[in-house]
Amino acid sequence: VQLQASGGGLVQPGGSLRLSCVVSEYIFGVGDMDWYRQAPGEQRELVAHSTRGGNTNYADSVKGRFTISRDNAKNTAYLQMSSLKPEDTAVYYCNVRSVVTGLDYWGQGTLVTVSS
Repeated sequence: VQLQASGGGLVQPGGSLRLSCVVSEYIFGVGDMDWYRQAPGEQRELVAHSTRGGNTNYADSVKGRFTISRDNAKNTAYLQMSSLKPEDTAVYYCNVRSVVTGLDYWGQGTLVTVSS
């Protein structure tokens, strides 16, 4: 497994979760690290983006509630999600791009369900 995502689960509205994505040592030159999500019947959408230099940006729907961070030494990305809403329910995927190969790599996804 090249990307291992974890941290999903069932949470009540208003709650918080932290997702993690560990990138395999066999992926060289990790550049951008992003989180996407896909809700049932919907297209996959970009939720949060980070560059190796520390720049970030977010989908309007999650601004102020989600925070992407990364530990470059550990090749790990995180997504801290707060004030969760039912509409945040989706499978969340991490994506990284190698600056060496130019290829995108995807994790297997972790399910987040926001429900009372």
